[in-house]
Amino acid sequence: MTSHFSIDNLVKQVEGLTLEAITDKYPGCHPELNPFDLYRAHLTNVLADITGVEPKIIYPILSWTLSLDKGDLTLAAPALRIKGKKPDELAKEWAEKFPENDPLFQKPTVVNYFLSFFVRGAPIIESVIPMIRQSGSEYGHNKFLGLKDPKDASQGKKRIIVEFSSPNIAKPFHAGHLRSTIIGGFIANLYEGAGWDVIRMNYLGDWGKQYGLLALAFEKYGDDELLQKDPINHLFTLYVRINQEMTLEKEKIEERKKAGEDVTELEAQSLDEEARRYFKKMTDRDEAALAQWKRFRDLSIVRYKDTYARLNIHFDEYSGESRVSETEMDRVGKEMEEKGICQEDKGAMLVDFQKLIPGKEGKRLEKPLVRKRDGTALYLTRDISELLGRHEKYKFDKMIYVVASAQDLHLKQLFKIIELLGHKDIADKCQHINFGLVLGMSTRKGTVKFLDDILRDVADKMHETMKKNEDKYKQVEDPVGTADTLGISSVMVQDMSGKRINNYTFNMEAMTSFEGDTGPYLQYAHARVSSIKRRAGLSDDEIASADLSLLTEPHAVNIVRLLAQWPDTVKNTLNSLEPTTVLTYLFKMTHALSSSYDHLQVVGSERELMKARMALYDAAHIVLGNGMRLLGLSPVNRM
Repeated sequence: MTSHFSIDNLVKQVEGLTLEAITDKYPGCHPELNPFDLYRAHLTNVLADITGVEPKIIYPILSWTLSLDKGDLTLAAPALRIKGKKPDELAKEWAEKFPENDPLFQKPTVVNYFLSFFVRGAPIIESVIPMIRQSGSEYGHNKFLGLKDPKDASQGKKRIIVEFSSPNIAKPFHAGHLRSTIIGGFIANLYEGAGWDVIRMNYLGDWGKQYGLLALAFEKYGDDELLQKDPINHLFTLYVRINQEMTLEKEKIEERKKAGEDVTELEAQSLDEEARRYFKKMTDRDEAALAQWKRFRDLSIVRYKDTYARLNIHFDEYSGESRVSETEMDRVGKEMEEKGICQEDKGAMLVDFQKLIPGKEGKRLEKPLVRKRDGTALYLTRDISELLGRHEKYKFDKMIYVVASAQDLHLKQLFKIIELLGHKDIADKCQHINFGLVLGMSTRKGTVKFLDDILRDVADKMHETMKKNEDKYKQVEDPVGTADTLGISSVMVQDMSGKRINNYTFNMEAMTSFEGDTGPYLQYAHARVSSIKRRAGLSDDEIASADLSLLTEPHAVNIVRLLAQWPDTVKNTLNSLEPTTVLTYLFKMTHALSSSYDHLQVVGSERELMKARMALYDAAHIVLGNGMRLLGLSPVNRM
């Protein structure tokens, strides 16, 4: 672009700073990736001269504003901790001393003891637009964050395991798994963009007595053809049927028992006992039993992969409860006994946290069982073995469990036991990312919800909505595929709209609407910018040669001020791991775009102006697409 500003030129504007010097002086500052890093570094230098406070104190407390009318960066005077003068007096004094002709900032405005700094339009427009267009899909990513040593890339990347989704084979993929899948996929994308080595792991519920029961059901009523075609639904139907039989059988045995009959023989032949014996064959590694189980598991995974692909999600490993060996669990159990972590209680083994940890914390952690009376290990033991095994195998630097908040206590117990076993270093690397419930989720028929049914219902609803606009509908190449993408966007955006911990009600009408901050509205905003680009018909070279000094309107400046915030938004999200942070930013951006179209017309404008405005919208298009893909959405170009 024929811009006399680019980030390098910006650097030259400000007191002969060099990029290297900035990065050395302010660790974690990368102006070549994040325009605001340069602005912060420059402002810090100016303020250090005015206030006499050291730059390293000023730099981290320059904060964002919540909206553009409040400025681009703010400083709270009390944060500099200068004694002897009132903060509001200091703020006024500093504002007066701020240079009139600063190349990047206008003179600050003062409200109480806050200084608000507004960037100048021309420099930011003429540096940020070329930067975004050159970085493309990488804009917003900061690969330095994932390095073991940010100053030395040869030391390699940090490794993170994100465990998410984790459905139970032969049971419905319910709303909790849906949330885990959406949030986990997002967190994995976020860490990948930050340069970490990410391992996406699906820890399947694929073991236990219920598989014995399922095998019996398949022997009795199974259908090979149905199993191949739709394993998840077929196994679920069988599982429900055999469970009903087992419940009836238990009731009958109970009645006879009450009537004083000897039910020993009946109990020994019962489905419950048969299932237990079958599962015992599996744990004893009986070949036929394991082959049957493996077939159920493999076919189900193939089916899951199709569904995950629709959500733009893949897994590096399908782990599962079955992977944890009995010997490993026995070893962990013995070690816990030897170290006095667990104790015997009526033939079972439990952890009495109150005895191990004084005060409230011990009380809160309760008394979990780790082994039943019959000697079978429980979830907790399995999870302890699995966690230690993963650490040995992957040597991870961090592991995140994306699991519903109903499991808060379970994971606290898990991490605490790992610590008590002498692995505080491992426990400290683990984090539980929890979330609330989805309410009101059932199909139109009111039956149990499988993920595929949910997605199909929403896609149908989107298709109905699309058909209402006949002209537009005719222009869409693949209406069914587009309806599916829009349906998935509507589910995902509704899920990510609030804080993770909040429950929300699944609302088909609201989520598929084009009104309000919904998935379809976000897709519409992306498609609209795509259509401007198509209609303008300018080549990339033509856009690159635009004279950006022509972009002087407040609408243009404000869009670029928002675009410049994207790398900061991503970095902040890495601390909160809240998808809603990204979503809020994207909606702010789409609103700024939609209110600008009347003021910044591209098609029909004078040639040079058309090129400059197209460059602006192209940069916005890139950032919108980057944000949507980070959330796991597939941006559509026509709808």
